[in-house]
Amino acid sequence: QVQLVESGGGLVQPGGSLRLSCVASGSIFSINHMRWYRQAPGNQRELVAGVTRGGATNYADSVKGRFTISGDNAKNTVWLQMDSLKPEDTAVYYCNVNVLVGATRLSWKDFWGRGTQVTVSA
Repeated sequence: QVQLVESGGGLVQPGGSLRLSCVASGSIFSINHMRWYRQAPGNQRELVAGVTRGGATNYADSVKGRFTISGDNAKNTVWLQMDSLKPEDTAVYYCNVNVLVGATRLSWKDFWGRGTQVTVSA
């Protein structure tokens, strides 16, 4: 079993910054990718940013140039630096990882964190 613990959310004024962290714990043999999603009230969950084991990154168009994702495979940790925040960034942010796990038979599986609230408001 893999557990994800997110932190760093909160209330920030427009133009401000926040840094989200997500730490994965458990019997993880390898990491395929680590991602951040978000879901605002009434909206579907959307991909914000992702980073692969090799360090390749991708971003939603709405956050390009403002958000930066980074990961440390050795620490099973992923961060999301969010700058120039806008009210439309308000959402619950979820960490997602795809990792190699298994006691007797290894397989790639997705795990999700419980989410951390980010509110951008004056």
